[in-house]
Amino acid sequence: MPAKSIMIQGTMSNAGKSVLAAGLCRIFRQDGYKVVPFKSQNMALNSFITAQGLEMGRAQVMQAEAAGVEPSVEMNPILLKPTSDVGSQVIVNGRAVGNLTASEYFRKKSQLIPQVMEAYRILEAQYDIIVLEGAGSPAEINLKSQDIVNMGLARMVGAPVLLAGDIDRGGVFAALYGTMALLEAEERPYVKGTIINKFRGDVELLRPGLTQLEELCQVPVVGVVPWMELDLDEEDSLSSRLDARGGKAPLDVAVIRLPRISNFTDFDPLQRHPAVGLRYVDRAEELGRPDLVILPGTKSTLADLRWLRQSGLEAAILKLASRGTPVMGICGGYQMLGRKLSDPVGVEGGGSLDGMGLLDTTTVFSPEKTTTRTACSFPECGGLFAPLSGCPLEGYEIHMGQSEGLFTVSGHILGTYLHGLLDSPQLVERLVGLLMEEKGLHWNGETPKETLWDYKQRQYDKLAQTLRESLDLRKIYEIVERGV
Repeated sequence: MPAKSIMIQGTMSNAGKSVLAAGLCRIFRQDGYKVVPFKSQNMALNSFITAQGLEMGRAQVMQAEAAGVEPSVEMNPILLKPTSDVGSQVIVNGRAVGNLTASEYFRKKSQLIPQVMEAYRILEAQYDIIVLEGAGSPAEINLKSQDIVNMGLARMVGAPVLLAGDIDRGGVFAALYGTMALLEAEERPYVKGTIINKFRGDVELLRPGLTQLEELCQVPVVGVVPWMELDLDEEDSLSSRLDARGGKAPLDVAVIRLPRISNFTDFDPLQRHPAVGLRYVDRAEELGRPDLVILPGTKSTLADLRWLRQSGLEAAILKLASRGTPVMGICGGYQMLGRKLSDPVGVEGGGSLDGMGLLDTTTVFSPEKTTTRTACSFPECGGLFAPLSGCPLEGYEIHMGQSEGLFTVSGHILGTYLHGLLDSPQLVERLVGLLMEEKGLHWNGETPKETLWDYKQRQYDKLAQTLRESLDLRKIYEIVERGV
């Protein structure tokens, strides 16, 4: 029997679709079903490399973890990585196929329907339930003619839809009813229920509104989900993590918030450490005197290096580095730290730029993209980062440019292409220790004993329990069973 399905759509971006889908994946898994996530088209700069060396969005990786299955590109056959305000790199089945403007992609995306359907059919043959996630809103009436991710997808695969609205941002009743009103007559029967998400307060005060909403939309409200304090991987620029401003922890770590920042989930393990106050900085006057500056990954290294220069942040970082402040660059940040960046064939628009000159490296961009998982050890080195030498690491590489090595270390400057190096508890502890010692302090607090994997599993269980308490699961199972 092919898999049953259920789809989470939202009234807007950041309505909580990814988290709700992950929660349903966890619940179905706990209830004994083989379940898998699916999002036909994702737009995100936070991506992941599978065991096969293929690239996919992190939201589906998070959902796969909740479902207890290995991530695969069939779960996210199309990934768009914005390179500018009007264009994206297009990744199909885990491989980059080129850069397109928004209008070019809009005209061509219907040609990708066979790849979307092939990926879906592969999953459909292997699992009991597929939890689909939409993108943005299904009521974007200017984009409907070429929709392959919201109602267009629901209709192609016959998936019943739950429509979620974010009450925390206000106007949730108007958003839910307005979305239903803008759907085509043949689309409305696919919506089998609505969810009010991120609620704070007394649910009883909502009851009159819920009753009226059900009358207006002609579908039941299947749950009011409370605001949840969860720590799950996030994938886009709307993430609340990017608003972090540090705290009273003894160590001050500043991550530069580049315009095209990517894979900022790299820093989650460091942010969770009780000795670290991690903050994101996008203005030179906010940088101050941190104990560590991190230049993160970026989808547009050359453009973001120009921004770094124009904003005054480059000069501020160079001044700190000259005084001995440690600087770490990951992926695009690593490239920026070198002497020269060249783009002879126009991968990032062409031309060349002088780098920051903190590392004796050069980077040459080429059309071939490196996407690989990597297991290694931190290189033997002297200087500030010497205590990290030999630390076992696992992670992945995603980059268009090529530099001299996976790691380059010079004194208190560190560059690497390895995403996920901070997932190593041993490396984080050594890094915190050397930074504390550099500051003349000693960390006497509790060190996290839980592995990153166990920590994530606990978060998924917490999510599932909250949804069990706030959703009408009997109704949802009925919707899954009956379909459209």
